[in-house]
Amino acid sequence: MNTLKTFVLLAALTALFLVMGQAIGGRGGLVIALGLAVVMNFASYWWSDKIVLRMHNAQEIGPAEAPELFAMTQNLTRKAGIPMPRLYLMDEDAPNAFATGRNPQNAAVAVTTGLVRGLNKDEIEGVIAHELAHIINRDTLIMTVAATLAGALSTLANMAMWGAMLGGGRSDDEEGGSPLGGLIGIIVAPMAASLIQMAISRSREYVADAKAAQLTGRPMGLSNALRKIERFSHQIPMHSGSPATAHLFIANPFSLEGLGRLFSTHPPTGERIARLESMAVHGMPQLR
Repeated sequence: MNTLKTFVLLAALTALFLVMGQAIGGRGGLVIALGLAVVMNFASYWWSDKIVLRMHNAQEIGPAEAPELFAMTQNLTRKAGIPMPRLYLMDEDAPNAFATGRNPQNAAVAVTTGLVRGLNKDEIEGVIAHELAHIINRDTLIMTVAATLAGALSTLANMAMWGAMLGGGRSDDEEGGSPLGGLIGIIVAPMAASLIQMAISRSREYVADAKAAQLTGRPMGLSNALRKIERFSHQIPMHSGSPATAHLFIANPFSLEGLGRLFSTHPPTGERIARLESMAVHGMPQLR
């Protein structure tokens, strides 16, 4: 059911992109939007991991550079029955991590230096298990495609807004989109895209937490890690990347206050911690 919900939301995001194109440019805009959607999904599938790793200046590491981290990840991948992902290190003081890649055979896990220094072994293991859960469930591809489409919608809306301001609208006898429809699209589409992307990301985080607890057998390791990461996100800013990649991380690296929390790509950390602590007391769910 959770997987079906995710693909329904992705379909809604794609449809919104096409509707936006038609609202702004009529039939021609719809065709252009369809072409862009195909190209962006193709690019996201093949190159998203390289793009996001470069955005965060992540450097690949092996057993020589991080023997304990490498051995820990290797042990978890054996339990999970997936290939060993490539490991990357980001030079950031804020503790955090993310996974990327189109499938388990082409996956990568990146952690910050702050996570390696600031968390204990059980906590790091919980974080790595959470990222491996995303790889197992193919969340890395799903969330990257969602982010690409949402970002493209925002860009399309900005282009339409500047075009309207600079007098680039169509003439009355030209077949195209409705000016009112374009205006509504400029205002509504980016907000709707953000809400859909948020729904996709939030639904996957709870599943990854539960799978991580199952892999390690210690829900409190991840629970304590989330508590520390949340605290540091308010104290130490992330220097690389941007809010556009926040959905990839185990916890939002950019502190959100007030109304910003309504559009967070992650569930409330307190709720995630409460669920993990409940697993520690009452037992863990049996996941596939």
